[in-house]
Amino acid sequence: MKKTTFLLLTLCLLVLACYASPIKVDYDNGVYHIILSGNKIKKNIQFVSSPNLITNREAHMRGNSLLTINTGFFDPKNQKTISYIANDYQNIEEPIFNENLLQNPVLRKNLKTILNRTEFRILDCDGKLRYEIASHDTKVDFLCSVKTSAQGGPRLLPDLRLEEEFFIVKDKDGNVIRESASMLHKVPRTLIGFKSTPNDEQELHIFIVTNKNPMTIYEARDLCAKYELDSAMAFDGGSSTSLDYKDIHVVSTEANDTGRSLKSFMIIKK
Repeated sequence: MKKTTFLLLTLCLLVLACYASPIKVDYDNGVYHIILSGNKIKKNIQFVSSPNLITNREAHMRGNSLLTINTGFFDPKNQKTISYIANDYQNIEEPIFNENLLQNPVLRKNLKTILNRTEFRILDCDGKLRYEIASHDTKVDFLCSVKTSAQGGPRLLPDLRLEEEFFIVKDKDGNVIRESASMLHKVPRTLIGFKSTPNDEQELHIFIVTNKNPMTIYEARDLCAKYELDSAMAFDGGSSTSLDYKDIHVVSTEANDTGRSLKSFMIIKK
């Protein structure tokens, strides 16, 4: 009898493990913390873009997505990308074709730096998928290729790269004379990073910092460090910060509840 009970209990635990959701979402003090566990979910993550700007909710519905967040930077005036986006092993958005970047003398002078900002990648390494955060021009390891990726920035961990990615500029005395994307202000933020687990897998962490607890980029870095992430970066933040998952619908616009229209997204296919 005891042996039968033990076998039944073991079977139940195995069934529960098989059906356990790889997505865990917690909410605390204005911040959604999303953890994606296991290797299987990596196959369902895609970075996508839209020819015309659409809301995160629209991207969520069009992509038949389980979970959707905003990703790269874009120009709302001409609706073109400022960030590289890749999917199915090829670039689908390239900022080099955004004429507004080329026509602005300050941006054109720093174009090489802007084009090399940090991106989040899913690498296919001889059939095994893994996460990586690196500057866009960083070469992938031998036998690896970029399956899908989204550029944003700045990198947060292991080191914060504000000046190196042209998000702030300082004068010779160390005073900030130029700031992009509200890096030094308290605004909503979309953050992503990962860390290794004891069983030699990778655990993906996403933070959606809402209007209820806006953060500077330094506070965002400290949040990622608190969870001991190996590597972390920011995507577009402020009014672009968005999340759709089940009955959770997060937007960061004040005027209405539909959210800002955006260019690129991370979706998890059902």
